[in-house]
Amino acid sequence: MIGRDLLGTEDLDRADIERILETAEHMREIGRRTIKKVPTLRGRTIVNLFFESSTRTKSSFEIAGKRLSADVINFAAASSSLKKAESILDTARNLEAMDLDAVVVRHAVAGVPKQIADVLSAPVINAGDGAHEHPTQALLDLLTVRREKGRIDGLTIAIIGDILHSRVARSNIYAFRKMGAEVRVAGPPQMLPAAIETLGVKAFTSLREAIDGVDVVMALRIQNERLSGTYLPSVREYSATYGIDREKLKFAKDDAIVMHPGPVNRGVELSHDLTDHRPGVILDQVRNGVAIRMAVLYLLSGRRQEGDPRLDLESGEEK
Repeated sequence: MIGRDLLGTEDLDRADIERILETAEHMREIGRRTIKKVPTLRGRTIVNLFFESSTRTKSSFEIAGKRLSADVINFAAASSSLKKAESILDTARNLEAMDLDAVVVRHAVAGVPKQIADVLSAPVINAGDGAHEHPTQALLDLLTVRREKGRIDGLTIAIIGDILHSRVARSNIYAFRKMGAEVRVAGPPQMLPAAIETLGVKAFTSLREAIDGVDVVMALRIQNERLSGTYLPSVREYSATYGIDREKLKFAKDDAIVMHPGPVNRGVELSHDLTDHRPGVILDQVRNGVAIRMAVLYLLSGRRQEGDPRLDLESGEEK
């Protein structure tokens, strides 16, 4: 049994991760059916509390809930009582009073999902909080790599870009290392956190050294809001030094894959052809994201207080 909430991959152990990945494999099969729906979470209610813009994460959580036959409510902060000075925690408490079974939270401030989880009895799933964590992104990345490579243990992963501000980088570092992979990070010196090596990674400012002989190259989005001041002189300079194209990719293994959490700044982090064609696997990541989020919703909102109901994915009945 994984914990009541999913707030970060730092909180998961290897057994938790393996259970989520195995459950997601079953969920992928549902997506290949003509009728992409099972009654597993029929009667459950899931609320998506997104206080920050999102395309992939929000849409895939909604699709995931609906494929499991849950009732999914998308909270709109712009038209809520938050505009009347209601606090986020009061908003969450009021929504839970309507008998929710799970709450998915994204917020620009780190720690908000944890604060909400502390006051709710319903499971809370972190869909990204500030520069802290984005656990389901890391889990879908693990699933993508395992399906491509057949394993994670023993692989070498290079994460390139703005490590300092990236919740995706942190979640992936925790998750891949727990699954036995070596993790390297690279970027401009000002985009590497101080003492990043304490997380068990190897840090580089040279892209060539970072991707030499790796199995997976993961480029991160350069956040436009961070491009001023001392972080980055210019997009052009960043692209020339750290942007991934086929020429630079030659330093990785011949069968290396290229990943990106999206949205992609085309021609900056990745060349156009790597964004659209193999060895880029970006759309596979998106597809696997639905399966991972189905698995997480199943394992958390499919539970009752007295224990794990082990719901049948075909009938929705408890075993």
